Amino acid sequence: MTVMQFFGAMFIAYGPAVAMFLFTVVSEPLRIIVMIAGMFFWLIALLISSIWWAAVVPLKDELAFGLVFSIFFQEAFRYLYFRILRKAEDGLQQFSEPSNRTNNGSQTSATSQKSQHMYAYVSGFGFGVMSGLFSFSNILADSKGPGTVGLTGGPHQFLITSAFMTMAFILLHTFWNVIFFWGCENRKYLAIVYVLATHLGVSLMSLLLSTHHLYGLVLAVVYVVLAVTGVMAFFIAGGSLKSLTTSISFSNAYKI
Repeated sequence: MTVMQFFGAMFIAYGPAVAMFLFTVVSEPLRIIVMIAGMFFWLIALLISSIWWAAVVPLKDELAFGLVFSIFFQEAFRYLYFRILRKAEDGLQQFSEPSNRTNNGSQTSATSQKSQHMYAYVSGFGFGVMSGLFSFSNILADSKGPGTVGLTGGPHQFLITSAFMTMAFILLHTFWNVIFFWGCENRKYLAIVYVLATHLGVSLMSLLLSTHHLYGLVLAVVYVVLAVTGVMAFFIAGGSLKSLTTSISFSNAYKI
């Protein structure tokens, strides 16, 4: 039973991320580099959050305190990574798409915009993957035994809820990054505020899992935010209803 729990929770939490990596990232070495760099920036944010939490001794027992500052540090490093990518954009574009260089200004602009959205997507995916690995790996390790989750009076829904929350946060970080980078690039400050507000709100709601065990309510809210954020990121990245219809049609499945 514990082995089934382990693999079931693992596939729920990391299955979509593995599929995204195989179908959208692994084919381009540069995308892998940008993703790994995103993972590294998230780790730095976590390190600084840990130092801050250890330094403010009176508030060590306040989990919300550490969580809020951790989110602020993550968003600060998201912005820092945006600035670094923008400074390196010309070199990255020439390295990744040497055959697309042209004197046509509109085509060059379209290619550059597409590259910007791709870098935002891949770096956000790196943020999400590293966040998911840190948030769920210990829970997943405990789920394989020797006991069963919930056996000693704990809630039986904890493992499955944590798996769905991990999957949601991986996807949310990916979508947040697309929206955040677009907001910074075009000075759409409401988009940046939306990312920060939803990141804070969803993360703070996760505290209800450990205090009040409101699993159904928290999951419902998180996945509503995920759906709204995903739709926003889709249209910001240039998606349309026509392209969505094309992407899910069986006949065009291998042309994406």
